[in-house]
Amino acid sequence: MQEVKTGIAGRFKARRLAMNLTQKELAARSGVTWSSLKRFEREGLISLDSLLNLALVLDCLDDFDKLAGKSQSIPAAQSLDALLATPALRRRATGGKGRGHGI
Repeated sequence: MQEVKTGIAGRFKARRLAMNLTQKELAARSGVTWSSLKRFEREGLISLDSLLNLALVLDCLDDFDKLAGKSQSIPAAQSLDALLATPALRRRATGGKGRGHGI
């Protein structure tokens, strides 16, 4: 997971640099503290609100609409009761104790 965090932070930093913004300028425009921005670019740690504020200034907020979007292959359960009432898929036996092979 750390690789994902630092990858996102690296892409945000590259975008900031491509827009010719310093960390202090981006922090001021986004309302994110300079120390939070430095920590994000270095370690990938940031709050969701701060990340979205940075994305707004860096003109990539629309990219977040794609996260955890609706998938056509996974049907939505109508309720928790309906989901629990669905029969479980059979799984292969693991060969635990007491399940010998006739030996």
